[in-house]
Amino acid sequence: MERRSALKNMGLAFGYAVATPTLLGILQSCKDKAPYAEWVPSFLSKDQGYALAQTVDIILPKTDTPSATEMNVHVFIDAYLDEVLPEDQLNFVKLKMDRFYDKVLSDSGKQSLADVEASDIEPVLKAYLAKRTPEQEEIHMEAIDSYMDAIISGGQADIDDDIARFSFANDLRDLSIWAYKSSEFIGEEVLAYAPVPGEYIACGDLTTLTNGKAWSL
Repeated sequence: MERRSALKNMGLAFGYAVATPTLLGILQSCKDKAPYAEWVPSFLSKDQGYALAQTVDIILPKTDTPSATEMNVHVFIDAYLDEVLPEDQLNFVKLKMDRFYDKVLSDSGKQSLADVEASDIEPVLKAYLAKRTPEQEEIHMEAIDSYMDAIISGGQADIDDDIARFSFANDLRDLSIWAYKSSEFIGEEVLAYAPVPGEYIACGDLTTLTNGKAWSL
């Protein structure tokens, strides 16, 4: 049960607490990057990268703050997959990603990810980010456990398409938000930021202390 608890808290496939400073540096260089339509990923295919970039911008669109792609979140995720994840987890991410975008293609009637638009991705993402019941979450976690146990043991395994898509959508949302908040601009200009921590107020009200802003990580 200890492993299952960790999976619920961290996200099985991404485990993003171990990103290196070099990798995080990708998030600081957004001004020098080309538009994502012309982006050539290091790990993903160009078409997968194009779809991923659109997806993270649906999760974190441009409002009065920059979009996810303006903060290089898509580039960070591609590099993270390429440089950090162990092979068994990486293969699981690829499987889940393929199942998710296969659904996008099927529902949109398009043949290639190069042709998809945000309007094709958004309804699929919304469906798989919908809140699940505790019973559904338990079923999903048991299926993921069984899959990973089989893979780690050197066996063959498969997982239900919908469970794979739920897992991908939720892991991608969590990773995108974490990467976004880790960028220098968001950390220093949008979130509450104290370069030199000062007084500790254990029970202070967030609205009073920071104008309602979350603290920069």
